[in-house]
Amino acid sequence: MELPKSFLESLSALLGEGAQAVVGALDEEPVVSVRLNPFKTDAALREERVAWASEAYYLQKRCNFTFDPLFHAGCYYVQEASSMFLEQVIRQHVASPAVVLDLCAAPGGKSTLLRSVLPEGSLLVCNEYIHSRAQVLSENMTKWGHPGCVVTNNAPSDFACLEGLFDIVVADVPCSGEGMFRKDRASVAEWSESNVELCWQRARTIIDDCWPSLKPGGLLVYSTCTYNIKEDEENIRYLRRKYGAEVLALKTESDWNITGNLLPSVEERDSFPVYRFLPGRTRGEGFFLAVLRKPAEEGVFARKEISPTGKKGKKTRPLPIPAVCKGWLTNPDSFCWNTDGNVVAAEPLLHADILSLLKERLHVLQAGISIASMKGTDCVPMQSLANSICLNASAFPRAEVSYQEALAYLRRETIRLSENVPRGYVVVTYRNVPLGFVKNVGNRANNLYVNEWRIRTTYLPTEEFTLLS
Repeated sequence: MELPKSFLESLSALLGEGAQAVVGALDEEPVVSVRLNPFKTDAALREERVAWASEAYYLQKRCNFTFDPLFHAGCYYVQEASSMFLEQVIRQHVASPAVVLDLCAAPGGKSTLLRSVLPEGSLLVCNEYIHSRAQVLSENMTKWGHPGCVVTNNAPSDFACLEGLFDIVVADVPCSGEGMFRKDRASVAEWSESNVELCWQRARTIIDDCWPSLKPGGLLVYSTCTYNIKEDEENIRYLRRKYGAEVLALKTESDWNITGNLLPSVEERDSFPVYRFLPGRTRGEGFFLAVLRKPAEEGVFARKEISPTGKKGKKTRPLPIPAVCKGWLTNPDSFCWNTDGNVVAAEPLLHADILSLLKERLHVLQAGISIASMKGTDCVPMQSLANSICLNASAFPRAEVSYQEALAYLRRETIRLSENVPRGYVVVTYRNVPLGFVKNVGNRANNLYVNEWRIRTTYLPTEEFTLLS
């Protein structure tokens, strides 16, 4: 790999003799790792585990995940191993239900991880500013299947009005991408010293914008996928000085080979802990993380009450909730039911007030579970319901399909079901995991899979593949 001369010089200044190990590692193949969905599978892979993350494994080579129906069903997520270190923050510093904001969340790796390890009863808000990436985030969170999620499409500054709302803000800020050179060769050509300058300043603006939304005593998790201290240590030092934030330590194992603070002076290096993953030392791509606690105001940790804006929009009478829809969930009484246009949705009752506030202040793409679309007197079950871990298994007939039939379904092709399958709405399953719905009309089954999610390639694999075999 041909690397920019100025990057090599900065890396050498940062790591000394250790820079050569990183440069050498960048010519190797990227590390491939996956993390299983604990809500959908109890499988264990016969692969090496990722030491700092539960349910996570290294793979010997990259697979063609597009042709694994269980990948589309949300049974696992392909995520870079180093970034899974975020789990240690939750395991070590979060013991009770929390309201969490993943500020720069697309495509969803850290959000699906957070949703897996947060205490039950937590609410996770996953945000992405770029609309097209927010759609991908929404798809991945829907497939993960947990109802305690909200997906928003907002700028970081939009959260400033939600003063003290979040117990935790995770900010994986846009960066110069030095840690992704091996995984994404195109990022090498995009790197420049001027981009580094732009990124460290933009990161500060992002944190300044969202800082008011973090409650006193709450946690900010700051991370990048880059090496340089301008975007990393110097920004943590800035946050300490400006906001009086305390930088928290995490317990790690020596064989994880995590690199600590790299500020020039010994005094500065010892002044606060940070965690840096370097290819050639740790098994993963480049990653940096630090945890900061916002000072408590006079010892008060309670979330501030946020008043409604009083805005009056055009009101329409909501459609009544069809009784049949409530039978489609295993625990309907734990949800607040509502309609948005012709869509019936179920949202966690525990967080009804916060969800109402988020809808008023933000651009919410999805919240809870989209249950059905109402077409006249007919309630058409939606993909979100099929993917949800709250789907009532006895609510619909099920049709188990073969591998080739599963791929045909995921291509949104018409499939034929056994004559024994009742007519009406049917859950299509592969290895007993729901893929989505069809409407069985007898001579055919109308495919209700989301058109935007369909497998688009016309290539047909000759052998069956699923990671969880």
